[in-house]
Amino acid sequence: MSSLDIEREYHAIRAWVEGQMVFIELSDGRQIGFPTARFRRLREASAAQLGEVALRLDGTALRWESIDEDLTVRGIVEGHFQLPLPRAA
Repeated sequence: MSSLDIEREYHAIRAWVEGQMVFIELSDGRQIGFPTARFRRLREASAAQLGEVALRLDGTALRWESIDEDLTVRGIVEGHFQLPLPRAA
């Protein structure tokens, strides 16, 4: 692993969902949120399913067991989303 890879290792210490937004708090204190509409399985999940978000792999991944969805914290921080931003109506 190069020093660049070590520098880009992001760790979440908390994850939660409010409405249709997923939030993570990073170990450096930053909080980042993104709309569930950016990922197919999250977009189609119920509020109860979204609320089941759990941190995995020492805070480097998010997991939703009931919808079989995994996201990396690094991907979220770097803006690697599955779907484009939804257009305003």
